[in-house]
Amino acid sequence: MTAISHENLVESDSCERLTLLTHKGAAVRLVVGITSDQTCLVLAGRLRALRLAGFQVTVVSSPGKLLEQTVVAEGVAGYPIPMVRGIAPFADAWSLLCIIGMLLRVRPTITDFSTPKAGLLGNLAAWGLRVPHRVYTLRGLKLESSQGLKLLLLLWSERLAARCAHVVLCNSVSLREEAVKLSVAPKAKLRLLGDGSSNGVDIARYSPGSSGVRRALGIADGEPVLGFVGRLTSDKGVPELLVAFESILRAVPDCWLLLVGWYDGSEDALEEGWRELIAGHPRIRHTGYVKDTAHYYRAMDVMILPTHREGFPNAVLEAAASGVPVITTESTGARDAVLPEVTGLLIPARIPEAIEEAALELLRDDGKRKRMGEAARAWAVERFSNERVLGLAVEFYRGFLKDRE
Repeated sequence: MTAISHENLVESDSCERLTLLTHKGAAVRLVVGITSDQTCLVLAGRLRALRLAGFQVTVVSSPGKLLEQTVVAEGVAGYPIPMVRGIAPFADAWSLLCIIGMLLRVRPTITDFSTPKAGLLGNLAAWGLRVPHRVYTLRGLKLESSQGLKLLLLLWSERLAARCAHVVLCNSVSLREEAVKLSVAPKAKLRLLGDGSSNGVDIARYSPGSSGVRRALGIADGEPVLGFVGRLTSDKGVPELLVAFESILRAVPDCWLLLVGWYDGSEDALEEGWRELIAGHPRIRHTGYVKDTAHYYRAMDVMILPTHREGFPNAVLEAAASGVPVITTESTGARDAVLPEVTGLLIPARIPEAIEEAALELLRDDGKRKRMGEAARAWAVERFSNERVLGLAVEFYRGFLKDRE
């Protein structure tokens, strides 16, 4: 596979004069690997922060427009390597060989692989080549929505990926707790930066304010809007949200459901029947993929993420920074993104009636919604600004080099 160089794609960003970080007399090369180019969305800002700190950064994922866009936006090198999300022994063997070839070419000082397939193959390759500093970033546990043999395979895959790494970075408090329970890695090997999150939230971009989204979508001022932002999949709880919305409409007939996101082709893809319901429903507005979601949060009264599993949901932080109260589940990762009864509400996963009850509670109490929105904004600014979160990431990688000297 041919590497993508930001120097061929960017003009202004590549002209920045940087002081390269060195270790033992050599430039520090950092490879960040993920399975799908869609995961590049959670790396926004992080790769650039590391580059500006002096690391020579290469991002690796399956080929796709989001990989190409990330290379441009972050000013880093990119390396497309096809990787299949599901279990595919022959395809996985080829991907492993491609990753080994990439590592031999780049000769990284540090590798940081994450997401199940890239986490396993990338860490195996880095361990086999004895990359001196190896990180496995745990962004969630796919096994939580699996059963039987598949669950066991995913569990052992997580354990093997973690074993090949020197450190396992966990995206949230509850994810680290779950990793300890499942013996993914020894507790001493599991690390958490600050309060969690991949890259925090841009508190200037995501902020309370006016929006023309309602008008553009034909939603009248004063009509309540429930929002969802993210991949439209079963594991995100979209079927339960759709069922709950029908009940909510009976109580609040002028309510709208705003779905901001795309149909993902992963194993938990939304079935065709649900897609048809969304397309034909008179009170649902579906945008598809949106590059800049900030204005859409401002059109919402309440954001709902009825997810089954998470690492740490960025959408909840974005809604919070926008002054929007959030309803999400008690699932791993999700429960760390809300202060219950302060910035939003936590509900059990997979129960449409719980979504309905929580949504009606907030829709019927304007004062509570306002207080929660204000508290959410203050909490996001204090704990999850991208400046703070990305600063902790840079400190970690610098310290990681010194710790292993």
